[in-house]
Amino acid sequence: MLIEKKSMFTGITRTLELDVTAEEFENWQSGMLIQDAMPRLTLDEREYIITGVLPHEWDEFMEREE
Repeated sequence: MLIEKKSMFTGITRTLELDVTAEEFENWQSGMLIQDAMPRLTLDEREYIITGVLPHEWDEFMEREE
């Protein structure tokens, strides 16, 4: 499924193809924990769905915080 998200850090909008069904996405939007709704996804993929942030953005953010 194509999932478009805007990064909460950079404001950049990206679209990623992730192994998620419409039903899983709806379950998450209805309140199911994302790890239960989408168990096949990696932590980074789930983070992207929640925040729109990619791993390299987290790394850059953490470097600035130090």
